[in-house]
Amino acid sequence: MTRQKTKTCRVCKSPFIQTRPMQPVCSAFECKVEFAQRAANKSKRQREQTERAAYRAAKEKIKTRREWIKNAQTVFNTYIRLRDRGKDCISCGRPLGDCAIGGDYDAGHYRSVGSAPHLRFEPKNVNGQCKKCNRYGAGMAVDYRIGLIKRIGLDSVEAIESDQTSRKWSVEELKELISRYSSLIKTMKKESAK
Repeated sequence: MTRQKTKTCRVCKSPFIQTRPMQPVCSAFECKVEFAQRAANKSKRQREQTERAAYRAAKEKIKTRREWIKNAQTVFNTYIRLRDRGKDCISCGRPLGDCAIGGDYDAGHYRSVGSAPHLRFEPKNVNGQCKKCNRYGAGMAVDYRIGLIKRIGLDSVEAIESDQTSRKWSVEELKELISRYSSLIKTMKKESAK
């Protein structure tokens, strides 16, 4: 004589005696229908996730180098804004706000991306700058230099100014850069949430 096993129904949570091997629900019709619907929904969600992942992978394959640079710049600028949150504007010295990222201050480049594209992802070349100085004050280069000397020292500023190396970012380098700064952003957000 086989011993009957008591289980808990996965839908209504009431105890029942298992009549078939691996029976997940009790004998109530509503529980059987509900369990079948849940299984169908789960399989549909998994299928949709697989399709979305395949779509993202296909979209990533056709991305141009310019699009990778744009994505890397967005992630890098977000990192700079988080790093410099609560500091003063590098040019005018006014306190940078604490509002949402992309809100009241920019990640301003000392040597612009147009004149020195090889320094676009150099953290010492990019600092928190109020929008008034960055956008409407043409970067305030002289004041930026004075603030930068105070922040990182004259030797570092002169190293940035004399850096004329030519550099062309490969897609792999851009992907690695995005990954590195994304992980730094996550860490900084976790620390600021504490």
